[in-house]
Amino acid sequence: MTGHRPRAALLAAAVPLAAAVTAAALRAARLELYVDRYRLELTPLPRPDCPDCHGEGGWWTGGPDPDMEACGCWTDRRGLRLPFLPRPAGWDEPPF
Repeated sequence: MTGHRPRAALLAAAVPLAAAVTAAALRAARLELYVDRYRLELTPLPRPDCPDCHGEGGWWTGGPDPDMEACGCWTDRRGLRLPFLPRPAGWDEPPF
């Protein structure tokens, strides 16, 4: 019985350390982490020291209907999406 307590204490100390290291690595790599029951998604973020967009991620083009042109500091980097569970199929019946 006494062997389980040190192991549990070590695990309790390791989990916050792993979370802090992961958060620091994501911040350094300029990635955003999103997790839900269906997927884990890593998406790139704009660089705050980018000389083109100054960390805003892009700029607005002029004209009567302006569009945002994305900066290459984050759009040229690939994201990662790992699916966990398949999404449930839509219902064939109306809800009420």
